[in-house]
Amino acid sequence: MNAYFGTAPSPAGPVAFAVNEEGALVGLRFIEGRYARSLDEELARDGYQMTYDEARTARVRERLEEYAAGARLDFDLPLAPRGTSWQLTVWRALTEIPCGETRSYAELAAMAGRPAAARAAGRANATNPIPLVIPCHRVIGSDGSLTGYGGGLHIKEALLAHEARIAAAKAVAVEAR
Repeated sequence: MNAYFGTAPSPAGPVAFAVNEEGALVGLRFIEGRYARSLDEELARDGYQMTYDEARTARVRERLEEYAAGARLDFDLPLAPRGTSWQLTVWRALTEIPCGETRSYAELAAMAGRPAAARAAGRANATNPIPLVIPCHRVIGSDGSLTGYGGGLHIKEALLAHEARIAAAKAVAVEAR
């Protein structure tokens, strides 16, 4: 299988990402994040061969640039994460958390249809292969604390601060009408 990678800015530093033959996003990593494996290594484990391709990655790059500039709240991109049925269910639930809002792990578990499975939802959240676009950063502790984040808590903090600014600007614009 072939995957095509590119890079783009984000509010938490540059990201590397990859799309498959159909243009669906299969992986994303914060370049300055702390991960056990690089994006290349992770996708190679899934059987992908990586090639840099600006044309094939243009749509994703544009969406990420718009988000970083505060002009986009969601990504409207085809996604193709690989995972178990439970992981896919949790990752779909994550995409339902609006920009500028957060949910607890217990709330995420309920959104995924298993209210008693907060720990399992947290584990699925932690294995999200497409952070930012599948917004795992929007999940926090039940006491409101920021808990771990795959690339580092500094990334989660930067993304939530960026989204708070976007939400505040949007609220001001609505009030001005």
